[in-house]
Amino acid sequence: MLRSSLSANKRRIARTGRSILKSTAATARAQNLYNQTPLVASCSSSAVGSGCTSLCRTYSTRSTVIQLLNNIGSKREVEQYLKYFTSVSSQQFAVIKVGGAIITQHLTELASCLAFLYHVGLYPIVLHGTGPQINELLEAEGVEPSYEDGIRITDEKTMAVVRKCFLEQNLKLVTALEKMGVHARPITAGVFTADYLDQDKYKLVGKINGVNKSPIEASIQAGALPILTSLAETPSGQILNVNADVAAGELARVFEPLKIVYLNEKGGIINGNTGEKVSMINLDEEYDDLMKESWVKYGTKLKIKEIRDLLMHLPRSSSVAIINVNDLQKELFTDSGAGTMIRRGYRLHTRNSLSEFSEPELLRKALQRDPEISSGKVSVATYLRSLEETKFKSYGDEPLDVLAIVKGATDATGNVPVLDKFLASKAGWLNNVSDNIFHAVKKDFSSLQWVVREDDPNANWYFTKSDGSCTKHGHILFWYGVEDPKQVSKLIELFEAKYSRIPKTESSFSNAFSGSQQSRAFSTVRTAKPSKTQHAQKRPMVVALPKRAFGVRTLATETNPNPPLREGTNTQKSRVALIGARGYTGQNLIAMIDKHPYLELTHVSSRELEGTKLEGYTKSEIIYENLQVEDIKRLEERNEVDVWVMALPNGVCKPFVDAIDSADGGKKSKIIDLSADYRFDKTGEWVYGLPELNSREEIANARKISNPGCYATAAQVALKPMVPFIGGTPTIFGVSGYSGAGTKPSPKNDIKFLSNNLVPYSLTDHIHEREISSQLGVEVAFSPHVAQWFQGISHTISIPLKEPMTSRDIRNLYQDRYQGEQLVFVSGEAPLVKDISGKHGVVVGAFAVNAKQNRVVVVATIDNLLKGAATQCLQNINLALKYGEYEGIPDDLIIRG
Repeated sequence: MLRSSLSANKRRIARTGRSILKSTAATARAQNLYNQTPLVASCSSSAVGSGCTSLCRTYSTRSTVIQLLNNIGSKREVEQYLKYFTSVSSQQFAVIKVGGAIITQHLTELASCLAFLYHVGLYPIVLHGTGPQINELLEAEGVEPSYEDGIRITDEKTMAVVRKCFLEQNLKLVTALEKMGVHARPITAGVFTADYLDQDKYKLVGKINGVNKSPIEASIQAGALPILTSLAETPSGQILNVNADVAAGELARVFEPLKIVYLNEKGGIINGNTGEKVSMINLDEEYDDLMKESWVKYGTKLKIKEIRDLLMHLPRSSSVAIINVNDLQKELFTDSGAGTMIRRGYRLHTRNSLSEFSEPELLRKALQRDPEISSGKVSVATYLRSLEETKFKSYGDEPLDVLAIVKGATDATGNVPVLDKFLASKAGWLNNVSDNIFHAVKKDFSSLQWVVREDDPNANWYFTKSDGSCTKHGHILFWYGVEDPKQVSKLIELFEAKYSRIPKTESSFSNAFSGSQQSRAFSTVRTAKPSKTQHAQKRPMVVALPKRAFGVRTLATETNPNPPLREGTNTQKSRVALIGARGYTGQNLIAMIDKHPYLELTHVSSRELEGTKLEGYTKSEIIYENLQVEDIKRLEERNEVDVWVMALPNGVCKPFVDAIDSADGGKKSKIIDLSADYRFDKTGEWVYGLPELNSREEIANARKISNPGCYATAAQVALKPMVPFIGGTPTIFGVSGYSGAGTKPSPKNDIKFLSNNLVPYSLTDHIHEREISSQLGVEVAFSPHVAQWFQGISHTISIPLKEPMTSRDIRNLYQDRYQGEQLVFVSGEAPLVKDISGKHGVVVGAFAVNAKQNRVVVVATIDNLLKGAATQCLQNINLALKYGEYEGIPDDLIIRG
């Protein structure tokens, strides 16, 4: 499958963008200010009026980078990919192998590309070769290069030239980066250890047997791009020459990056029969057939084999890209990519009946991505029944990260087959599985029609797959392969007849960003495949549409891209089981469920209180149980619980979760864990449930939600708007009431011991310190304390600033970021802990800036039992069960102005 390359015009635009970036980043100050800044932001009128010079300069830099990003791909693509890359640790982003010829002939372009990544907060590990330069120096000294089996024979004289070349080329690249304000660190030794490959045959050539990560990690932690050579050393200190491709592979095995990039002049693997660049290779699907191709031989065959061997030892999310240096951003930040992308992928499967699905649960999970199903308008079972009654063909990869269902042609649809479902997970979009599936559909169906919502975040992608489109009441009809104007008119007529019945209240959102322009009717009918220019003209029309969830319009702003979901679609009762109900958090949650219009408590489990009546719950009589693993499994199998709440100590939750997962016919209920057990989950099964900062849509669609910690919630809310402007390690002085120490007796909840006292504990490496740092992507220092009051937390947070800022500038940032959030209040004064006790949210204030304007102190308060635990849990339950987000939560946070 071949992905389209950039047109000549877009290449010129991209090069212009790089030039703009270079000139904009003329000073290290401006570059450092931009580093790790969110992609979308704006300067409020009040901030401008106050003369926020540093902020406006930041936004100017950011605006330039946004312009560049939008030149290489859509805003959705860029935001999606940047979020994906920054979700892993810095050293797991990418390993980039640079050929020696690139440094000689394309140094400026290479440095610009790497500078771009640096300025959006990404730190690739860069390893370069120096083959052509070595040959030139050897020839100048009258030495004929000698090879055996494609490996350079490296005697002592050759090694002297090799080492000199590596040092010169490394310094050349580092110097070019430093001139662009990029902090880069040359690492020419100390990373690779090796044995002799074959000393008699190849002389000083090494076979890597170990990789020392420390120099690379230290460089990244210091905010510097690591620039490596492929020289290795024996235990005795002898320098050995190692092939740069091999060294890059060894780095990848150790760091397991998302991307492994080989930069070369060809820009990819060329099909020897057609002369075209091979865009995508899915090894699991294509490897055997590919290796039989007549043009796959010699170096090409060896490279594909080596890449397959490498990827077999890495996560499936990892991929190898062979590209030209000018296409680096396009490969990393767009769906179409550039050069040749190689990944393991999965074999694609087609099915014509439900009986052919060997794992029905995978099918159900895939269908739950559909908005109609996830919102509760249609059940999975109802949709599956409809498939039994019609002819269809489905397409999907093995884990069904992408599922496409095409229903057969009928007279009612104008004899054009219907793409009834195209459901892709985040991994499916990011790993280009969506392109593979659509390509497979297109091979089987010469014409096709489909409808998506106008606010679909991937509407841009659908435009690129179509020949024409028509918009009606917030929906878009797409088609390809329909060349008869009468047939097109018939499609549009049926489409308009169907969607004209939708009330205006539902469709009104579609023009929210259109201003005075009229909404687009249907596109000009074309009898041939549209040009890239035609698509480019259409695509911007859907980039800036508002977000929408559960049938309620919620407008995302540039400063707050994750607005609250105030209403829900579900009005059915749901059953809650609370495991670990004895603690303070459990008691508060019980009281809130008692007043919730749709939630009913059916089971409470506590070993100490087994057999006693649950006091304070009025909807029904509940007796405490001591539920064991087998009891929980049985309840799940009987479908007696809609949501499980685990209010257990750290380290205890897993057996209960495993029991729910192992239940026959289970995996229907939701699970909320209040402990820290899954806050650092890397499997993708758990979503971190802090709605004000994390994607509400992801929380709403998650089955397993990890409830954040109390200290961590307040600290993240207090730090998040400042992340782009942080110039050092923030220090958090946290003090909690003794209810935070739980009900089990200890010095931290002993009233006599706490009287007239303040007790520090776990002053370094506290679990909340790790939680805050991992979620924000910024290292923090956190020191917790316990005081003599019962409930409520106060944080005093000192934040070093990159650039001078005023208190008013900073307060404006917070007001913009948390506009519309019912459970976050921004105050001009330092909030007091006595005011937050019993209240359902977080108050942030003070914003005290020192005389040098290089440090700000922010104060945040939170009730550790409510928004720090029970209220946040109820917020997550509401989202997961499609109730209004604030259902059952009082709006009581207006404390001080």
